[in-house]
Amino acid sequence: MCLAIPAKVVEIGKGEGKDEDKGGVKAKADFGGVSREIDVSLVDAKVGDYVMVHAGFAIEIMDEHEAKETIELWREMLEKCF
Repeated sequence: MCLAIPAKVVEIGKGEGKDEDKGGVKAKADFGGVSREIDVSLVDAKVGDYVMVHAGFAIEIMDEHEAKETIELWREMLEKCF
């Protein structure tokens, strides 16, 4: 089973992977309070966009309402599990 998690793009072109020899376009993303570096080379993401992230790659730009709703569902599910 594959999972894609929504995240908000907070910075583009910054971080450890910004070197051209590493390929791709790197961005910093916020996963509900957890910051991670992702690759946004597959989508035309801008700072402030919400994206679906799978295996470190943004694979789709999301509507803000849908993204926030999905993040809240993940929170509720995790609270029940832990």
